[in-house]
Amino acid sequence: MKGAKSKGAVKADAKLAVKSKGAEKPAAKGRKGKAGKDPNKPKRAPSAFFVFMEEFRKEFKEKNPKNKSVAAVGKAAGDRWKSLSDADKAPYVAKANKLKLEYNKAIAAYNKGESTAAKKAPAKEEEEEDEEESDKSKSEVNDEDDDEGSEEDEDDDE
Repeated sequence: MKGAKSKGAVKADAKLAVKSKGAEKPAAKGRKGKAGKDPNKPKRAPSAFFVFMEEFRKEFKEKNPKNKSVAAVGKAAGDRWKSLSDADKAPYVAKANKLKLEYNKAIAAYNKGESTAAKKAPAKEEEEEDEEESDKSKSEVNDEDDDEGSEEDEDDDE
């Protein structure tokens, strides 16, 4: 059959197709978008496997310099990690625990600083709002004075 789509093409089209039912949900009235990530927040500590991965990537790259596939590196690392005994994993687990302790200290300091900053921030916002209101009221007062002055000028002319 000429012009017929292959099964692979049909599956690809199905994946690319936009779902019409329930695809667009209206946002709830009180909700705002997801809050952005804080760039100052400490990164989470890596697990023992990821500590192992750092070292393994270097070895794998030296042995296979032409391999650019991330999946191949991950698969080989996973196989090696599974084959390691608990004794072989011990240095990675120890390093991961050390990094986790450092992370816990850093996140505690971050949260402590954030809580004090959160208390100070609303006060600053209120001050800024008060300043804006006072600026508005000053300009409104000046506008009203100008209007009254022009009316008085008109009364004098008559």
